[in-house]
Amino acid sequence: QVQLVESGGGLVQAGGSLRLSCAASGRFFSTYAMGWFRQAPGKEREFVAAVLSSGIAYYADSVKSRLTISRDNAKNTVYLHMNSLKPEDTAVYYCATGTPSARQMARPAEYAYWGQGTQVTVSS
Repeated sequence: QVQLVESGGGLVQAGGSLRLSCAASGRFFSTYAMGWFRQAPGKEREFVAAVLSSGIAYYADSVKSRLTISRDNAKNTVYLHMNSLKPEDTAVYYCATGTPSARQMARPAEYAYWGQGTQVTVSS
C-alpha cells in the first residue's frame, strides 16, 4: 500500500523560506514520478513541481525561480524547497505520486496516490 506523509508546513513571513518533505512508503518510490500540488481556499488544485525517477524536474511558471524540488530515493523522500515566499503562496500543499508522462505532469488526475496535505501560510 502506498502512503505519503507531508511535513514542514507552517507560518512564515513574506520573503522567508520553508522546506516541505514527503515521506513515502512502498517499493514504488524510485520508479514513480513525485509531484507537489497546492490548493488555496476557493481555488482549484494547481501544479507546483514534479520530479521524475531520473531526477528531471518540472515547475509551474509561477514558482520556477523560487522553488526547487528534489528527491532522495534512498530515504523514499521528496522535498520542496521554497524561497522568497509570497502571500499568494499560501495554500495546502499536497504530495502525490504516479506515472504521468512528461506532457501530463501538471494534471492531478495522472497521480494515483496523494498525501493528506500540509498548510503553508505566508504573512505579508
